[in-house]
Amino acid sequence: MTDDTFDSTIVAIATAIVPQQGSVGIVRLSGSRAEAIARRMFSAPGKQVWESHRILYGYIKHPTTGVVIDESLLLVMKAPRSYTREDVVEFHCHGGAIAVQQTLNLCLEQGARLAQPGEFTLRAFLHGRIDLTQAESINDLVGARSPQAAEMAIAGLQGKLAQPLRQLRQKCVDILAEIEARIDFEDDLPPLDTNWVKIEIDRIATDAQHILDTADRGELLRAGLKVAIVGRPNVGKSSLLNAWSRSDRAIVTDLPGTTRDVVDSQLVVGGIPIQVLDTAGIRETEDKVEKIGVERSRRAAQAADIVLLVIDAQAGWLPEDRAIFDLICDRPTILVINKVDLVDGIDLSDRISIPVPFSQIVHAAVALDRGIDLLESAILTCARSSNLTASNLDIAINQRQKACLLKAVQSLHKVMEAVADRLPLDFWTIDLRAAIAAIGEITGEEVTESVLDRIFSRFCIGK
Repeated sequence: MTDDTFDSTIVAIATAIVPQQGSVGIVRLSGSRAEAIARRMFSAPGKQVWESHRILYGYIKHPTTGVVIDESLLLVMKAPRSYTREDVVEFHCHGGAIAVQQTLNLCLEQGARLAQPGEFTLRAFLHGRIDLTQAESINDLVGARSPQAAEMAIAGLQGKLAQPLRQLRQKCVDILAEIEARIDFEDDLPPLDTNWVKIEIDRIATDAQHILDTADRGELLRAGLKVAIVGRPNVGKSSLLNAWSRSDRAIVTDLPGTTRDVVDSQLVVGGIPIQVLDTAGIRETEDKVEKIGVERSRRAAQAADIVLLVIDAQAGWLPEDRAIFDLICDRPTILVINKVDLVDGIDLSDRISIPVPFSQIVHAAVALDRGIDLLESAILTCARSSNLTASNLDIAINQRQKACLLKAVQSLHKVMEAVADRLPLDFWTIDLRAAIAAIGEITGEEVTESVLDRIFSRFCIGK
């Protein structure tokens, strides 16, 4: 956050710019000089009226040379009926890099300042249009990788997270007021009902804990699961990735050691974003390049949330498979017995003896696109049993909010300890104020400039 947060007029490209692919590109201005800058740059033919929330048609021209930069639409939104509650102007240009970038440069020439990451949303927060949970939900919505993640972000944007937090904070404030009244006017008021304080604090802590419990599952919807495919060379790992992602992400040949590095693909399974990592076949090798790939495979497997260990139905379970299993046995692991089409009619339970436990076992013939649905079901089952799923979530806090709420819960427990130890009322108020401040930091009612800088630095420049 800068010293001229409210004084300057900021500008940024508000849409993704992809050469030859974007049909419309938007350049957004916000601030007291937004309309004045737009009037110098935009020529609206005829008798079009510059009114708030009216779309104008015309041309973006250089004010000095008169050179036409683009044919565009202009949208004016006067304060306070705008995203930032300042005057906002948007140039809706033809898509592509040149016209949009030239429009941006012209705005800068006319006195606007390039917006910092998230500065439009920061101004909306500072002007009281949204609270901090809503601001973070906007960023979550922009980065949502699944419909469920988007729904959760929308719930936060609608205030469904802020409302219960404000209620908890207000209850703490009410209790604090009762306690401080006894400190200041002890002789004029009846004694404080200690039992009432304990009951209320316990209820607040319990409600806060319920919200706190959503953090890890919410993080799953935001960040997704990391699933690593491991196994010996030539068991069908790359074929599994290609069949699952319905693409040719990985090179597939009959030659062992074809995959030399970790190849990833982004999928959504049961509403959960999943990053699938196809790894190099793990084996002892003298090939320097393959050896590097094998080491990366080991690291990827050990960092994964769920591991898929693929074996060949024809070869069965080999000592090399056990060696790979020992590397990842502390991870939730699903055994994928691939190429079952080559042993049709044979009872695999008699043919393949599995000496170690697995979370799930899936039979597949990925070259024929068989078993993918069973694999996805097994992953969801494995995630649920490992407490990784995020089902039935309406709201969920992020990691910053989790840290603040955890401080609040800890402070509330200290209040209850002070009550139980019969400490003076002044000691009760210290931790109660800490809980109030921690909850206020989540919603933005009590927040420092450094916290705001850290939050909004994760936003894109045009938001």
